[in-house]
Amino acid sequence: MVEGFHSQIRQIKVNGIREFATPNLVEGSNVYGEKLVKSGDEEFRIWDPFRSKLAAALKKGLRDFPVNPSDKILYLGASTGTTVSHISDLVGNKGLVFAVEPAVRVARELIENVASRRKNVIPIIEDARRPDSYFSVFGDVDLVYCDIAQSDQTDIAIKNCKAFLKNKGIMLIIIKTRSIDVTMSPYSVVAMESEKLKKSNFHINQTINLDPFDKDHALIHATYSPGNGK
Repeated sequence: MVEGFHSQIRQIKVNGIREFATPNLVEGSNVYGEKLVKSGDEEFRIWDPFRSKLAAALKKGLRDFPVNPSDKILYLGASTGTTVSHISDLVGNKGLVFAVEPAVRVARELIENVASRRKNVIPIIEDARRPDSYFSVFGDVDLVYCDIAQSDQTDIAIKNCKAFLKNKGIMLIIIKTRSIDVTMSPYSVVAMESEKLKKSNFHINQTINLDPFDKDHALIHATYSPGNGK
C-alpha cells in the first residue's frame, strides 16, 4: 500500500527497483506488455512511468491521488488505453471510465485491448471539443483527466469540466508545452495555462514537472469550484 494515495496501489520490487503497480482487474491479461506480478493472493500490473504520465506523476511526488473505487471518470485523449487500463483497475467494477478518443485506428486498439475485456471502460469515439456529442456519459463525474496534444488543450479540458465535472471535483491535465507554444519556455507555458484554470474556477493544488519521463510535460492537479453555477 502507498500511504496517502490509494489503498490498492502497491510498490513492488522489480529487478531491485520499487515500481508502482495496480491490482489486475482481468487476471492473466496485460495491456501493453507490462509485467504481471503476484503479491499474496492478488495479481498486480507494473505501472510503467515511461508509458503512463499518471504513473510518472506518482514517481515525481503526486501528493493527493484522486482516483478512488467506484469513481466515474472522464478521460480525454484515451489513445490505446495504457493509463485508462490502470485507472480501470483502481475504480473497479463499480466505477466507470468514459474514454474519449477521436482517432478511429487508435480507438480500435482501445476497444480491442481494453474495453472489450473491461466492463467499466466505455469507449467514446468523438472529438473532445464536442462534449455535447458524448451520448454515453451520464451524470456528473468525479474526475476529468485530460491528455491531448492540441494548442487549445486547456480550453478543451475546461469545456468538458463545465459539462460533466461535479462541484469540488478534480481535474488532472497534462500540459504538453510544445503543443501549445514552441517559442515560450515550458515553465512559462505551464504558468500561462495555470492562469487560465484559475480564471475558470479552478484551484491549483499541485503542479508536477514530468521530466525525465516526459520531456516538456507537466501535470496540473486542480479542484473545480464553480459555486452555484454548476
